[in-house]
Amino acid sequence: MGEQNHSTGKELQHRTRPEAPGKKSWHSQAYALGAVSNFMSTFLTFPIYKVVFRQQIHAMAVSEAVRQLWHEGPQYFYRGIYPPLLSKTLQGTLLFGTYDSLLCSLSPVGPHSLGHRWAAGLMSGVVEAVALSPFERVQNVLQDGRKQARFPSTFSILKEFNSYGLWGRLSLGYYRGFWPVLARNSLGSALYFSFKDPIQDGLAEQGLPHWVPALVSGSVNGTITCLVLYPLIVLVANMQSHIGWQSMPSLWASAQDVWDTRGRKLLLIYRGGSLVILRSSVTWGLTTAIHDFLQRKSHSRKELD
Repeated sequence: MGEQNHSTGKELQHRTRPEAPGKKSWHSQAYALGAVSNFMSTFLTFPIYKVVFRQQIHAMAVSEAVRQLWHEGPQYFYRGIYPPLLSKTLQGTLLFGTYDSLLCSLSPVGPHSLGHRWAAGLMSGVVEAVALSPFERVQNVLQDGRKQARFPSTFSILKEFNSYGLWGRLSLGYYRGFWPVLARNSLGSALYFSFKDPIQDGLAEQGLPHWVPALVSGSVNGTITCLVLYPLIVLVANMQSHIGWQSMPSLWASAQDVWDTRGRKLLLIYRGGSLVILRSSVTWGLTTAIHDFLQRKSHSRKELD
């Protein structure tokens, strides 16, 4: 029992120990493994996400969304996967590294306070939104079945966006719906990073297997964050599915349209949310567990050196 407590203490310590000056950070390894885990989880869960997207756009039941996709043909199951596959891979390399860099700038010596974790998470979410919003925009147009005839490929969408003027390319094209994306990503990252380590540390003290605390912590955080921010997810999907100069309602008009389409009932806004929340739980649990595994391995190598 004494050895187990000692091991747990070392695990808690390695997440708060500051990086020694002049030493190369282990973050590059975490970027690579995070990219692989995000790539795999995105590929495996993409058909589920596409069903959920149809629910968000058309306010239909799961069975009806599945029938609609099946009627279009299996060849369209993975239509639109390239933008999210690339964006999620970049997210896996960007989010954790940006957060760690900002956290070390705010608080060079651990343990880090809740305020520091919240601020670093919030700012890393801002960086993520700016970098990845164009990928999500293209993805949401591709996944809308109403746009298949007019925009059969990613190239056709990019050609449409690039036909606008400079400001139009940003406001109507690549960064359509940016403000709710910014709110969703920044708040989501702040919530995730604020409570990830406390939950994980509390579970690690119970003597559970090494991989369990990280997996549970990531899953719980992913679930809660997605549950709280799901209305923003629906709003983003609806705003970014619009394309063309004549069909661009404002942020307030889009929010009002979503509210009216769902019969002014919060429960209907969460239609399809169960699958999204489940997907978020699995994805973030896996990502957190892999990241923690790499972090512990890196720490062990440093101690040997």
